[in-house]
Amino acid sequence: MSGSDATGGATHGHARRGGFEVLDVHHHVGNAFRALGGAVESAPELSAEAYARKEIESRLEIMAAGGVQQAIVIPGHGYERTNGIADTRAENDAIARYRDARPDRFPAAIGIVEPRDGEASLAELERAKHELGLAGISFHTRFQGVSLDSRWILAYVGKMAELGLVPVIHAMNETPEEALWKLAVVARSIPDTPVLALDAFGSYESTRECSFIAEVAPNILFDTSLSYNFDFIEDFARRFGAERVVFGTDLYSHPVGRRISHLLPQIEASALSRREKQLILAGNARRLFGLA
Repeated sequence: MSGSDATGGATHGHARRGGFEVLDVHHHVGNAFRALGGAVESAPELSAEAYARKEIESRLEIMAAGGVQQAIVIPGHGYERTNGIADTRAENDAIARYRDARPDRFPAAIGIVEPRDGEASLAELERAKHELGLAGISFHTRFQGVSLDSRWILAYVGKMAELGLVPVIHAMNETPEEALWKLAVVARSIPDTPVLALDAFGSYESTRECSFIAEVAPNILFDTSLSYNFDFIEDFARRFGAERVVFGTDLYSHPVGRRISHLLPQIEASALSRREKQLILAGNARRLFGLA
């Protein structure tokens, strides 16, 4: 891979935090307000071209300040869908271009398919894999109008297992559509395929529940985004193995994206071994997404 040393570590002239390589698996490219409410226009005073420059500059500054060398990019799920699958295809095209513009910093990109499009999304999975070279597909069903255990989600992840696309599933347990037990249903339908769960450590109760889900579905890896404290995740890693945890921050585009992770120093200071820390910070993500 371009810009990497012989061990797969990002070199790129960017200092490694504490000697660790850091690969963030959870960067959204999009306006969070479109999904979550609030002001829709992120920077109305800027032209589209000027905003695109500002967006990437802001993201790279936050990464540098936080000691993050690389990130996996995912579209935001709040995009407008007036034109149906054509809008989804445009999002997938855009995230592939974003990756290709800076592959040294964004070595892989994740796409989207919509349950609303039924069987047509199966063809988009093929296109995402073979034409766009995407590494996985993101589901955020609280914004997609279905429950996570819907028949279309199950059909899509079955197809993805055949294609070698990683299911990247937002699992905010406080949202009924994304309940952790439904995440387990999806993962158990493809037991030989790794599944990446995002946001699952978002509260104390859901963090506790993750331990049960990890037993029920051993093919799930969990990212660290939305967790307020690494202590419980450290305990989880000791119980189930550091191989089940990946570093993620849920960073969105400017101006919402200003987040430097408070968990990085906690991971570094934890009692885990150096090898376990490196697995969480980059190694597991590289294996999951097939990065050298």
